[in-house]
Amino acid sequence: MWGMTDTTIDSIRQDFEFLDDWEERYRYIIDLGAALEPYPDALRDDAHKVRGCVSQVWLAVDRNEDPDPVLHFAGDSDAHIVRGLVAIVLALYSGRRASEIVATDAETVFQQFGLDEHLTPQRSNGLRAMVKRIHDEGRAALATHQPAN
Repeated sequence: MWGMTDTTIDSIRQDFEFLDDWEERYRYIIDLGAALEPYPDALRDDAHKVRGCVSQVWLAVDRNEDPDPVLHFAGDSDAHIVRGLVAIVLALYSGRRASEIVATDAETVFQQFGLDEHLTPQRSNGLRAMVKRIHDEGRAALATHQPAN
């Protein structure tokens, strides 16, 4: 399992509110990406690649075997700003139960941060692709433990 960073979605939200302009916020997003734990080279493969992102993005998951498992994610990108967006997504979802993951509306969070207005359409689509992949992982984890009919 990957180690957790101290960055939470609430601390990111507070930092965003403190920063005055988008130039500063973009630098902050890049700094978030730079602080991500190193992504394992062995997982930079097709199975872990997120489809729908213009940049290369990889996402891996580790989970326990509870009926509502806790999922931990690791991610990376070859683009600095996208790596920062990966960090935001991981702060929102990693270390949470599958049921919480599938119930979390990332769009609302992204709107609160103003990301929907300040990202290119390609980056916005990539962000949605990452969230879809994480939601799919959460649904798959829950389905694994559903009783057979």
